[in-house]
Amino acid sequence: MISKARWIWRQLSRKLWVTSVVYALAALATAGAASWIGPMLPEGIDYSIGTDAVEAVLTIIASSMLTVTTFAFGTMLGAFNAAATNITPRATNLLQHDRTTQKVLSTFLGSFIFSLVSVIGLKAGAYGPNGKFVLFVVTLALVALIVIGMLRWIAHLTAYGRRDDTHDRVEQAVAEALRARTDEPWLGAHPMTGPAPFDARAVMADRIGYVRHVDLAALQAVAEAAGCAIWVAALPGSFVHPGAPLLWVGAPASEAEGATCLDAFDIGATRSFDQDPRFGLSVLTEIAERALSPAVNDPGSAIDILGRAVRLLAICTETRSPEVRYNRLWVPPLTVAEMMEDVFPPIARDGAGIFAVQIRLQKALLALCEIDAALFGRAASEQARAALTRAEPQMLPDELARLRDVAGRIGALSDNRRPPGI
Repeated sequence: MISKARWIWRQLSRKLWVTSVVYALAALATAGAASWIGPMLPEGIDYSIGTDAVEAVLTIIASSMLTVTTFAFGTMLGAFNAAATNITPRATNLLQHDRTTQKVLSTFLGSFIFSLVSVIGLKAGAYGPNGKFVLFVVTLALVALIVIGMLRWIAHLTAYGRRDDTHDRVEQAVAEALRARTDEPWLGAHPMTGPAPFDARAVMADRIGYVRHVDLAALQAVAEAAGCAIWVAALPGSFVHPGAPLLWVGAPASEAEGATCLDAFDIGATRSFDQDPRFGLSVLTEIAERALSPAVNDPGSAIDILGRAVRLLAICTETRSPEVRYNRLWVPPLTVAEMMEDVFPPIARDGAGIFAVQIRLQKALLALCEIDAALFGRAASEQARAALTRAEPQMLPDELARLRDVAGRIGALSDNRRPPGI
């Protein structure tokens, strides 16, 4: 579990404007450095090669990069709009954080700024003969970067923002969050298996929104300073408000020390994929729901999402040996029943009259039981029965028989059980 400051920096570094500013500053620094590197070059060498052409080349780059950057931004915004309209608005966040797109666009913007500043410097006489030579060498390297960037952008556009590409991005984000949670089921704290003690003081949220990050190291520091224990109530993804406790602080912590714990929580208007695998699963489900709407009528995408859900939930079976690093903290578990509730009921509801979706849903639940009946059996059996109940009025007799057969196999496997927390 990273600190709140590192988490905020990670979120900031994913912004397109931050990457663009870094490249722009690098371009300005490079253009300025050429003027003072020139006099440092050794004497006796002819540095006039290319100095006559450098201004013309920089002028071409400055004029063309502005057009290319504008076009690239338009293409990126078109991909965002297509994903929001045809897939789900929640997935556009992942497209915005795409590192290839950010680097390519920042390269184009940085090239434009470098060329513009260099042309101004040349016109103002800021570069001597040696400085012009340095500028020429840097310009050649810049041309190579632009060509590489264009090739990367062309290759990237063949998949960027398409349905399969967006599905892959969401699945990858969920897989990363799930693996991090599997490695530390209780985020490095003790498992909270029951309610907090009756004498513990509840600390209420001071804002309304979703918990996006919890800094357990900061909570541990407060607990150690106060000599108390802390029971966390709101995990990342929880909707909180001033009437909902974020945590409980045990004696002898004071009210002021309890209020200090609020700084460990990052609360925002929207959920984040980081530390919140249930949000990612909900986004996948939204994609399936939209695909099953009459306006789209794409059962194949819903079936694809069911396969991805099985692949993701199977991560919960990976072996792990969690270490308790925060010995004064208790955190509630994330259960497979909750995650399965995020995926299967909405798809079962919207695909109730489509046999292909219903049979794939039952087989997905069966696959989870076959992977680990002890972990998934009870929840899978409940989901199978609920989906079958929704589908029964709309299925033909032979279709209903096949669905009942798979549901029966799920029920037979669900007897081998163990506690569902991951």
